[in-house]
Amino acid sequence: MPRALVFQHMFDDDLCYFDELLRADGFSIDTVHLYDGQAVPALADYDLMMVLGGAMDAWQTDEHPWLIGEQDAIREWVDGRAKPFIGICLGHQLLATSLGGSVGQASATEVGLNHMRIDPESDHEFFAGLSGEYPVMQWHHAEIKDVPDGAHVLASSAMTEVQALAVGDHALGVQFHFEWTLDRVRSWPEGWLEALNKELGEGAHGRVIADATPHMAGINQMARTIWGNFKRVNRL
Repeated sequence: MPRALVFQHMFDDDLCYFDELLRADGFSIDTVHLYDGQAVPALADYDLMMVLGGAMDAWQTDEHPWLIGEQDAIREWVDGRAKPFIGICLGHQLLATSLGGSVGQASATEVGLNHMRIDPESDHEFFAGLSGEYPVMQWHHAEIKDVPDGAHVLASSAMTEVQALAVGDHALGVQFHFEWTLDRVRSWPEGWLEALNKELGEGAHGRVIADATPHMAGINQMARTIWGNFKRVNRL
């Protein structure tokens, strides 16, 4: 049975749709709750690493010192072991910083439904069968400023240059949230709704749900396509 190691940064931000996808493919899943003081285990016995999103920033190592050990583990996994990796939002940014890139405050925040465009010059197998512009869910205030040496940008948006990033054929980072489902967006907890109102004004949750509803099935299909490509390329 293949084993997935998941780094989670907030108690209410988990694998979501990817839990279903991984289990359907026979993965066992070990989740490390870094925010709760859980330690990173030995990496040798795992087949896949997934790093999730979070409200903290990659540079906040004083406030969240576990970010240092997490980045060391990502570096060992991606650079040292060259094993399959997927990072989402903060996980995407930590992929960059772990390998010598940089992350900073975004020039413009993206919250709710936005659009990203796959680079027409890219023919990376992770995005095989996908082209053009896609609606995606976003919630980020930081962005990759400098891409690590040897990494390739696969997608961008009007406000964020690096929406997807590949390192070789084994590591993928995405700024957007393709792990969310419509049920998850509808059930965001109170703390998320308060933050959302600060971003988009009162009643934002209803507007985000209305925006997402006609597109979420397509977003989930895109997630299945990317996951299928990723599995094939990495022989998972």
